[in-house]
Amino acid sequence: MSNKNKFGFAPVETDTPTQRNRSVGPMGAAIRDTAESLTESTEAKVEQRRQNAEDAKTYRSAQADGLVLSRVSLSEVHTDDLPRDRMELEAVAAADEMEELKSSIRARGQKEPVELYEGADGRLQVKKGWRRFTALSQLFAETQDDAFATIIARVERSEERRLSRYIDMVEENVVREDLTFAEMAQVAITAADDLGVDERDPQALVGVLYAALHKVKKSYIRSFVSLLMYLGDDLQWPKSVPRNVGVDAARRLKAEEGAATDLKQRLRAAATPDAQNEVLRSFVAAPSAAPKKPVKAPKQKFEFHVGDTKITARQGECRIVSGVDYASVPKRQLEQAIKAFEEILRSEAGPRVRDL
Repeated sequence: MSNKNKFGFAPVETDTPTQRNRSVGPMGAAIRDTAESLTESTEAKVEQRRQNAEDAKTYRSAQADGLVLSRVSLSEVHTDDLPRDRMELEAVAAADEMEELKSSIRARGQKEPVELYEGADGRLQVKKGWRRFTALSQLFAETQDDAFATIIARVERSEERRLSRYIDMVEENVVREDLTFAEMAQVAITAADDLGVDERDPQALVGVLYAALHKVKKSYIRSFVSLLMYLGDDLQWPKSVPRNVGVDAARRLKAEEGAATDLKQRLRAAATPDAQNEVLRSFVAAPSAAPKKPVKAPKQKFEFHVGDTKITARQGECRIVSGVDYASVPKRQLEQAIKAFEEILRSEAGPRVRDL
């Protein structure tokens, strides 16, 4: 039988269906690669922006906390807001130690950053590193070299309690044992007078400012606080006062009211630190002018027994101890016994007991 139909042609062969070629051409591949690249690039950029924002936030926070080093022009730095922890600043600026520091900076540059803070008026103030700032300022004034016109610093711009700035200021020098007891005491007195500090008692501030020190050292500082407050400006060279002399003088001033008046007059006449300290030593060694408290005579008493009754007699007291229940004795009977006791004392003891 013929496979042809009535129209005279055979059915279309379907044994091997034609496969459509769906492979990506060069243009499609290029477009797809570009799209994938754009997607990856966009995700990377989003991640990069997120990281940049996080880094910027971290940087701003570190900068506000003074953890980032900056190079600051000396002309932008001031030292008039926070009272310094050193006495006789002009002498310190002209001392041999300052020349040694300048020589080191001249040879090797500034190796240790200072710490600055932004004051209420927006100006930068020195918190730590007054000596380094002074050394650089002197070097620039002497040489006009731009290498000394800036200072490397950590700048703290966040709001901080004023007392914390006092603590930061003294911390470095205290650790290095670079402050005298008089200087540490003066910081406590100055901080107590600072309107930005809540605590008004310099003795209490010693425990806050120098919390890391041993209690014995804090005791010495408190003694010098008393000494400076007693003597004021009449103590012309407080830094030169030896520790033991200062402590003993403060103790005596506290014990003897009015002693400070004569001591201050004698100190005003002192022409040198040695003469001043000799006045303090003689004040400590002099016999005390304070009246001594009268010594009370020791109380005298004696005891004896009458039968089973124990009698204890002392000034103003006669104690009777026995097995009798005196609470069960009628009051009238006790009164009669006491009256008889007093009558016998009056008649036989004489004037000592006539006022009973």
